[in-house]
Amino acid sequence: MGAQLIDGKAYAQAVRTRVGLRVRELVAETGQTPGLAVVLVGHDPASEIYVRSKGKQAVEAGMASFEHRLPADTSAETLLGVIAQLNEDKNVHGILVQLPLPAHLDARAVINAISPQKDVDGFHISNVGMVGTGQDAIVPCTPLGCMMMLRTLHDDFRGKTALVIGHSNVVGKPMARLLLNADCTVMVAHKSSTNIPELARMADIIVAAAGVPGLVKADWIKPDATVIDVGINRIPAPDLGPDKTRITGDVDFDNARSVAGAITPVPGGVGPMTIACLLANTLSAFCHLLGLPERPISLEHQEPT
Repeated sequence: MGAQLIDGKAYAQAVRTRVGLRVRELVAETGQTPGLAVVLVGHDPASEIYVRSKGKQAVEAGMASFEHRLPADTSAETLLGVIAQLNEDKNVHGILVQLPLPAHLDARAVINAISPQKDVDGFHISNVGMVGTGQDAIVPCTPLGCMMMLRTLHDDFRGKTALVIGHSNVVGKPMARLLLNADCTVMVAHKSSTNIPELARMADIIVAAAGVPGLVKADWIKPDATVIDVGINRIPAPDLGPDKTRITGDVDFDNARSVAGAITPVPGGVGPMTIACLLANTLSAFCHLLGLPERPISLEHQEPT
């Protein structure tokens, strides 16, 4: 019997539906609309697509969407000025600067210029520190989405062992912190680790976020383990034709699904949850900024709709 397929598209739709319902309630109650501002510097094609998707989904959830597109040679002073204006804008409750930035801009300085209360990506050092110490804070969207899906499969993380493969500031480190905060026993492996297969075979939960196509093999996986594949890699696909490519994850999906208890596909797993959680974070930021009680969006014990 194959692994349960964790349908990220369906879960993301459930999150967006719950966010939309709450937004409509709050608009009726306050007369104000949650606003999400996205800043894009340059013309990276992948970023352009992602920004359009964020704006479209924000509007569909009943939010206001603001886009600020700046040329690739924008100075740090100009970019920081835009962020300062958005920090003060009462119609904007969530701000994100699309990464990566052009090489001449310091991404860390830019991120930390965003008001922590409006940092819906969860990358500001204040939010990072609060998540790391188990305090309420804005959580990075991809790890948040992973945890939401994991909680539909595991009622209790105590006694579970998890392996996070990858230690980036965007996914690996915050993912490990969230699992630790849930009382999971957590191991972190990365490019300098020499025993990843052995660590993986001990894990009840594997989160693969290394950016290496097909890294996690079926014989690395403990029978019935839960496997969350965060990897999004574009590889050549000569079987589809000359110069064709396909998207694949960090897990050897076709073989791993015969061993795992539950697994996310790529595409259609973690990816859709990232933008859905961005909307959830914007809703939380709106409530916090207006002093309204928050009702965290949750999928626990609910089937995707």
